[in-house]
Amino acid sequence: MSEPNLLGGLIGGALISVAASILMLLNGRIAGVSGILGGVFWAISGVERFWRVAFVIGLVGGAAIYSFAAGGLKIELAASNLILLMAGFLVGMGTRLGSGCTSGHGVCGLARRSPRSLAATATFMLFGALTVFVMRHVSF
Repeated sequence: MSEPNLLGGLIGGALISVAASILMLLNGRIAGVSGILGGVFWAISGVERFWRVAFVIGLVGGAAIYSFAAGGLKIELAASNLILLMAGFLVGMGTRLGSGCTSGHGVCGLARRSPRSLAATATFMLFGALTVFVMRHVSF
């Protein structure tokens, strides 16, 4: 395994916190990405849809710009497309069942000292660690 990019993590975390703070200050909204993305498809008004689309474009565009500046990303998929599709579906179902995702609960909810967000984030982390353990150490 390669060494972690600590500086990149610090910069990325700072940018996430700044973006979440700006969204709260200017729009009065929590930066829960699953809810923002869902609102792209289900938002009623044009203004409501516009800021959500702009947020998603900024999220994807920022990653694309970083990838281009860094000389491209080397991605190795450890699963088939079907497995990845099923995993994405399960993550989406989990965000609906948990009333939010890691950005809404883990970044914004913990900052607001929400007990519900603490429980949700602990659950995300526990099952994430359990999944990594099973995928690396348990044979099927």
